Amino acid sequence: MRFGFGLLTCQRFPGDLRSDVELYADALDLAVYAEELGFDSVWTSEHHFVDDGYAPSLLPLCAAIAARTSRVEIGTGLLLIPLHDPIRVAEDAVTVDLISGGRLILGLGLGWRAEEFEGFGVSLAERAHRLERAVAVLRGAWAGEPVASAGTEVIVTPRPARQGGPPIWIGAWAERAVRRAGRIADGFLAGGDTPEAFGEQVRMALDERDGRPFAVGLHMSTFAWNGPDAWDLVAPSLRYMSWKYDDMEAARLRSGPSASPPPMTPADASSLRQEIVLGSPQEVADRIRAYQDAAGIEVHFVADLYWPGMDAAIQRETMRIFAEDVAPLLR
Repeated sequence: MRFGFGLLTCQRFPGDLRSDVELYADALDLAVYAEELGFDSVWTSEHHFVDDGYAPSLLPLCAAIAARTSRVEIGTGLLLIPLHDPIRVAEDAVTVDLISGGRLILGLGLGWRAEEFEGFGVSLAERAHRLERAVAVLRGAWAGEPVASAGTEVIVTPRPARQGGPPIWIGAWAERAVRRAGRIADGFLAGGDTPEAFGEQVRMALDERDGRPFAVGLHMSTFAWNGPDAWDLVAPSLRYMSWKYDDMEAARLRSGPSASPPPMTPADASSLRQEIVLGSPQEVADRIRAYQDAAGIEVHFVADLYWPGMDAAIQRETMRIFAEDVAPLLR
């Protein structure tokens, strides 16, 4: 297996008094620390118009990570490509790829939030078409071919660090999306479901490949800890990040401090415990191994270990535990 650290979102947890400058500086420091610990990759995540400042601009963030690191791959997990001009993305991605020396993985997602599509004047109904067109434009642009733009044709320069450009992964869960990824992308990034469901997704994607190489990624909320208090340490951050997805539509016109979720009920806690890979290093490794076994091929496991609101020392310690105590059990 290969292991990633993510997903960097630069969100402001309610009551966090750091400035935005400090939030981004701390996120970059964690990316550097992930490289020092031996993680294979660092991943970012995109959303727009959220009151907690959820990172809206991934490729500048990736460029900053590239400038501070020398080895780790840098992934977008995911860049919401229907909201972007693919020519602009082709140029920005090449720039990051050159700064990093060929370490960018361009993960693309469809998006689903109506308020984001409305804010950018893009039809939600066209998102799949826009994704497929964008992939075609990116491929052509990075190959040095003329690509259509605003009624004319252009050649995108400079050339990427690698022949063919950065690998394109697509975030996919439903069968149609998984098969699309298998057909047009270099890899796919799934979210945590059951190992059996993940294994079926991998098989569906590979059915579309005809033997061509394909990368398989999986990202899941993860918290490894040596001690009985793991849940108590991670629960406030996990609760906030999960609840924020439900709150995003209401958050788009807020200009004040980040809103706080309502108190967590026993039902909330039970549901969240099912979503996170949590426990001792051995328990965490056993959960991850089940997904690897179900896939049957190498999995790039992105441990969602970035926890807004968590004490900085605990944040770094769980990263260290994962890198030094969990990953060796799985390599």
